[in-house]
Amino acid sequence: MEAGDIEPGRRRGRGARTNRSGRYESLERSRVHDGWEIDEPLPPLRTEVSAERPRAAITRNGSPDIPFDRSINPYRGCEHGCIYCFARPTHAWLGLSPGLDFETRLVVRPEMPRVLERELRRKRYVPAPIAIGTNTDPYQPVEAEHRVMRQVLEVLRDFRHPVTIATKGTLVERDLDILSEMARLQLVQVGITVTTLDRVLSRALEPRVPLPQRRLATLRRLAEAGIPVRIMISPVIPGLTCNEIEALVEAGRDAGARAVSWAMLRLPLEVAPLFREWLAEHRPERAARVMARVRESHGGRDYDPEWGRRMKGQGTYAELLASRFRVALRRAGLDRAMPELRCDLFAPPTQKGDQLRLL
Repeated sequence: MEAGDIEPGRRRGRGARTNRSGRYESLERSRVHDGWEIDEPLPPLRTEVSAERPRAAITRNGSPDIPFDRSINPYRGCEHGCIYCFARPTHAWLGLSPGLDFETRLVVRPEMPRVLERELRRKRYVPAPIAIGTNTDPYQPVEAEHRVMRQVLEVLRDFRHPVTIATKGTLVERDLDILSEMARLQLVQVGITVTTLDRVLSRALEPRVPLPQRRLATLRRLAEAGIPVRIMISPVIPGLTCNEIEALVEAGRDAGARAVSWAMLRLPLEVAPLFREWLAEHRPERAARVMARVRESHGGRDYDPEWGRRMKGQGTYAELLASRFRVALRRAGLDRAMPELRCDLFAPPTQKGDQLRLL
């Protein structure tokens, strides 16, 4: 990976502008001119996909401020390239950059469905809703080819296991057949993330995500198919998207959302400098104001990781945003929780050899 700014032509359609090494690396590489007169431009960055064999499918967590204790991640990295993505620092664990590597060097886990089935068949397994899309998007573009998410859903459907899905990808419409079947049994909920209704801002913030109006159309299609769906207004970016709270809530209601969730912008570890670089390039006139509001909402820092504060922030400005959401949800009739998912239907399907073990 090379440090420093990457030329705009090479990173067209990408969110980050740099590719600095992650926090665990001791060295960085920089491109320098070698003195030769010929200086040919390098080709645009292409998406590279490698495969990984997961040792486990279900990741456990004990965070007290999130509503699930287990999740599945079919992919590492995300081609959507959202500059604000709080999952970017996870790429440092792979020895890759949370910058452009995160959106161009992806890892697919094709054996995830088989590993998941093995874990669900364990005698001591106790079902509870599995969250998918909490780290990287399961319906990012590479899913169209690799179909890992669809295979995971097939396993969950066969086991009658509850699942919640969060995505910005309209590819979720491909799986309406499975999702509708699971919805009839109260086994699935879907959240569609819409950060802004501004098409130009969306394309800059989330370069490879379908435009907001297209995501709202997906939300509507899911709702019409009987799938419980909510609009996820996340992240709220102080000084940039905070003026859209009421309009986003109304747009979600009009598209058929049953509920709304929201979260404040989070800038952990390497995300903070990446986001500041993005502001300097795309919104230089607002950069100082945005970061001032961000720090005001996180106790004077770019990010406060404390449980109970990291999602919604703290202080006068954060309280004002929370108040606006409460009023907007009440007016839209969306100040309610999503329906509970059923865990009592869980039943591992019969497999070859099961009958013999009963004799």
